[in-house]
Amino acid sequence: MTSPVPPRQSPDKLWRSEGAPPPPPAPPGRRPRGSWIRLVLFAVVIYLLADLLLSLFGNGGSTSITYTEFTKQLNAGQVSEIFAKGDTIQGKLKNAQPKPDGGKGSYTEFTTQRPVFAEDNLWAVLEAKGVVVDAEPVVKERSFLVNLLISLAPMLLLVVVWLLVARRLGSGGMGGLARKGPPKPVTPGPGERRTTFADVAGIDEVKAELTEVVDFLRNPEVYRAMGAKMPRGVLLTGPPGTGKTLLARAVAGEAGVPFFSASASEFIEMIVGVGASRVRELFAEARKLAPAIIFIDEIDTIGRARGGNAMGGHDEREQTLNQILTEMDGFSGSEGVVVIAATNRAEVLDPALLRPGRFDRTVVVSPPDREGRRAILAIHTRDVPLAPDADLDQVARITPGMTGADLANLANEAALLAVKHGLTQVGAREFSDALEKVQLGAVRALVMPAEERRRTAYHESGHALLGMLHPGADPVRKITIVPRGRALGVTLSTPDADRYSYTEEYLRGRIIGALGGMAAEQVVYGVITTGAESDLEQVTTIARGMAGRWGMSEKVGRLTAIPGDSQGAYGLSSAPATLDAVDGEARRIVAECYQEACRQLTDQRTRLDALADALMEHETLDEEAAYRAAGLPRTAKSGG
Repeated sequence: MTSPVPPRQSPDKLWRSEGAPPPPPAPPGRRPRGSWIRLVLFAVVIYLLADLLLSLFGNGGSTSITYTEFTKQLNAGQVSEIFAKGDTIQGKLKNAQPKPDGGKGSYTEFTTQRPVFAEDNLWAVLEAKGVVVDAEPVVKERSFLVNLLISLAPMLLLVVVWLLVARRLGSGGMGGLARKGPPKPVTPGPGERRTTFADVAGIDEVKAELTEVVDFLRNPEVYRAMGAKMPRGVLLTGPPGTGKTLLARAVAGEAGVPFFSASASEFIEMIVGVGASRVRELFAEARKLAPAIIFIDEIDTIGRARGGNAMGGHDEREQTLNQILTEMDGFSGSEGVVVIAATNRAEVLDPALLRPGRFDRTVVVSPPDREGRRAILAIHTRDVPLAPDADLDQVARITPGMTGADLANLANEAALLAVKHGLTQVGAREFSDALEKVQLGAVRALVMPAEERRRTAYHESGHALLGMLHPGADPVRKITIVPRGRALGVTLSTPDADRYSYTEEYLRGRIIGALGGMAAEQVVYGVITTGAESDLEQVTTIARGMAGRWGMSEKVGRLTAIPGDSQGAYGLSSAPATLDAVDGEARRIVAECYQEACRQLTDQRTRLDALADALMEHETLDEEAAYRAAGLPRTAKSGG
């Protein structure tokens, strides 16, 4: 199996690889000065909080009572001590009394207000009842520090929150996030081995392109003697899953040099300047350990073309990009530091990043061909026990367009199905079922009415029959009316060989085949249903591409009027009249193909009924059974 890629580290652990040793412990002895300061501050805060709590709750809380209730308790001889300040009287009772407001519990300390119009001889009554009149308040007032703490509490809370956020984001002045030590190269963990070119297959031309980099890192003196300099940067571009990250690790493994790896998104943080600081440290450490490789994954995250920021471009992303440009200009090819970057969208990168002297080479990593898929499957099944009927050549033939990641997933799904079925080997059936699961989705336990099942059978038969009849169409591999994923039925068609360019006839055949389900419903039932939604999406994409991208419309002309799939908002812009012409031509192409689909299915109604009946009986038909049910030889292609 391919050596696993180390899991992506979180931003606060970006510079610490799995094999790097932990930071050395603090030497024994005196506690650092900062620790004593924090300890003193902690003690002060604890004291103030304790004082506050005691002031608020330590006295148990006095109960506010009416003056009438006070005189009643005084006449009953229950008052033992009072303190008066103006008209406010605080006091204590000899025995706890139930709260006068009907609340739970009792009270012994009270507070009351003496009315100014009261004419009772309070002092005489107090002397008669032996009440102690004290000069100290019964209920202690809050101290100055507590009052100050209460008044400053909101501000202190904001300061604490700010400190916590600052500690989380970073420390150490204007530097970056908190990190432990400088960047470290990625090293294999215990029991792992270095990734080499033996773990990469299906992209031999790319491996040959990178062999020079490996040879230079191994024998730099030979190149220096000839006055040759290695490219400073190599950009790997291609669809997701084609093995760009694996290639970079294989180059480092073959050369046996330190490998620094980071994702471009990990350079971007809230604080401006953090990313640039990290870039400086990364390149500085690579120079110390040269020859070395720096790998930056998904570089389009920070390498997009500049100038789109209305605030002047002084954001964190552009500062990080500027630092990368400066660092790549700051070392020569003789230093032995090679930067390898990967992206799925090379068209959005800044031109300054792609000029000679920075990323000198752009290597396109494309999906593998049939032989490449066979080699990739062999790598990913090295540890998988294969049954005698497991033909990797056949699997490679029916998986055109799949990338290395797709094939690795396919092999793993086949192994999982073998375990689920209680088998000791992975056979052809497991690979076939795994391919259906990957491409079509898992089987759904959906019970459909008989009439709806028959309508679905005609729908899928329309797709399949037109694929069998139309010249140049892809062969039909399987038909099923078993619900899978979001679909009620599926017709699987794949080419016998890889295709890299498409004729107008082939594209029209694709549209006719995709419209076959809707046309079959129209021919048989006279109405159409919502089951053709995904078919219409495919048809719209192909028709608009024919009219607006590939110059297959006389009215639009030989020009590209709409952006490609990978360009998105960065594609070409056209005049509204041109876009209207593209839409009109796309409608014309689809209308012509739909009429042709209806005509062919009407002429071949007998074969359509036979194929639908076979689906109703067996639910799933493989390639041979489908052609036999339609009464057609496997190689027959006829327009009539």
